Amino acid sequence: MKNQLRIYAASAVLLFAGSSLVQAQNQKMFVVKANEVKAKVSPTMWGLFFEDINLGADGGLYAELVLNRSFELDVPMMGWKEKKEDKAEGSYLILNRGNLNPANRRYIKLESSTGNYGLSNVGFRGMGIKKDLQYDFSILARQHEGSLTGIRIELVGEKGAIIGSAKIQPDSKEWKRYTVSFIAKERVDKARLDVLLDGKGAIDLDMISLFPKDTWKERKNGLRSDMVQMLADMKPGFLRFPGGCIVEGRTLDERFQWKKTIGPIENRQMVINRWNMEFKHRPTPDYFQSFGLGFYEYFQLCEDIGAKPLPILNAGMACQFNTAEVVPLEQLDPYIQDALDLIEFANGPATSEWGKKRAEMGHPAPFNMTMIGIGNENWGPQYLERLALFTKALKAKYPNIKIVNSSGTDPKGDRFDFLNNSLRANHADIIDEHYYGTPQWFLENANRYDNYDRKGPKVFAGEYAAQSDKIASPENKNNWLCAMSEAAFMTGLERNADVVEMASYAPLFAHIEGWQWTPDLIWVDNLRSYGTANYHVQKLFSLNKGTEVVPVLSDNQVVAGKDGYYASATIDKKTNELILKVVNSSKEKQECEFRIDGAPKLNGKAQLTVLSSSDLKAENTFDKPDAVSPVMNQVAVKNKVVKLTLSPYSLNIMRVKI
Repeated sequence: MKNQLRIYAASAVLLFAGSSLVQAQNQKMFVVKANEVKAKVSPTMWGLFFEDINLGADGGLYAELVLNRSFELDVPMMGWKEKKEDKAEGSYLILNRGNLNPANRRYIKLESSTGNYGLSNVGFRGMGIKKDLQYDFSILARQHEGSLTGIRIELVGEKGAIIGSAKIQPDSKEWKRYTVSFIAKERVDKARLDVLLDGKGAIDLDMISLFPKDTWKERKNGLRSDMVQMLADMKPGFLRFPGGCIVEGRTLDERFQWKKTIGPIENRQMVINRWNMEFKHRPTPDYFQSFGLGFYEYFQLCEDIGAKPLPILNAGMACQFNTAEVVPLEQLDPYIQDALDLIEFANGPATSEWGKKRAEMGHPAPFNMTMIGIGNENWGPQYLERLALFTKALKAKYPNIKIVNSSGTDPKGDRFDFLNNSLRANHADIIDEHYYGTPQWFLENANRYDNYDRKGPKVFAGEYAAQSDKIASPENKNNWLCAMSEAAFMTGLERNADVVEMASYAPLFAHIEGWQWTPDLIWVDNLRSYGTANYHVQKLFSLNKGTEVVPVLSDNQVVAGKDGYYASATIDKKTNELILKVVNSSKEKQECEFRIDGAPKLNGKAQLTVLSSSDLKAENTFDKPDAVSPVMNQVAVKNKVVKLTLSPYSLNIMRVKI
């Protein structure tokens, strides 16, 4: 998408061009035709894209606090340090059992003649600890012959004070899980965990784990509740997982394989995260995937937040920007079988092979998956060849499952045209389009789908975000200019809901000390989270979705950029309301009049929500999380007419009973 990139300054200049043509004193007339339904709005219209990038899963959404809990990283002691207290003596040894347990090969042997010897774990950029909260520790352990050593667990604050502690007494020479809980005495942003032998002896340890009690729904092996709550608050129509480029892997050996992410967590095979060394500006050699957040947990999360699951599977192709490895066509069957088995895992009866595995994990009822993606940002004839084999097999067994197809990495150009034309000729169900570009690109493309074939495949706007600098630049900001331009573009998506069935911003999460890609929808540290201006745009569109599209016209034309205006409207049959969305992208205050035709006589009040900032560079931060946030008010409706004063650089959403 390099051909789309422009510098920020040029974007701002173009944004302002022509704004002087509209003066505040000139009143603009718009007509909303409330009785002319143009399209149905899909329940999945506004959703979420999740990928384990920027410490999105491990160190983020997945609430485990221990880094490298089973010593499976390439450097087995990464995240760990030897710990000696009071002149303690001891030693450690990493053992690799290889093919005896390929999913969890390594464990550690600790031996001490004095006690007070063990290990210290730094966590993911430190461990965020809340005062007066319970923390649950667990470990796999086995004593050596003649050893009776206990284990002392200590949470240590940044200044060295012990803020929580507990003891465990392993009592078996066979592997056994031990658990203990304790209450933290202080709030600490970056604590560490010490695991020490309490006496002399030798003991083997594995799966050393620490979770806060307040996980989402207080589930064991659970998710960070504040992060999930931010997703639930959006009421998303779908959740796409696990990515993104992570699906492909840098090589096929590193691709995401869903079957290795289910079952007991100690049997889930850790692999390197493909974002581990992708960016020179921020290498993360400790970035792996533990798969504590696996496909079962993804489906469970979808159910929790009311989102339709959209899993994406590898198409037999590694990332084409990295190695471009592909599986020979004659060896593609295992990949296709993985897709068939996933549908059974999600939807099959508890008596089926993969439905039984789901039931054994605690969910006998099906997850009711209705769609699946094959490939991510793949392109070229090699993708079409593999996709054809997937499609034939999936449609033969599950004809009602919709298949999402990739249109590559760019929203235009030879690569896109080849895929788009081919997929349409093959009657694809859904085509996944991605666009990262300048704010001006989004403003200029609000009418992108106005002339798409209404009878052709549906479109999934699967990844989009305005870039304040350039794609993959660490200087990209989640500023109001970017968010406002996305809102303008989204009015075009909504206006064309008969073509566009789903849309999602990307990426979703970023840890303030672990980010690699910017901008991002939600930012977190070890204890806090906040939504960006972009988050509020996405949330407002989702919460004000409606069920049917109706026209908003100015001079009998759609409102898509002229004089800085962008607009769309829907009817919500569930609440019997008209929902109007209007963006004023100009620097002038705009006096507007909206006449609602095709509805009974309307008088009274309408709810108005405004998201705006006079500063296009304004951003939300941890210190000022509400710098750009919605403000609610009421406006008068008189004789089916609403008069609005649109602030400069604003998104305005009005709901009026009809």
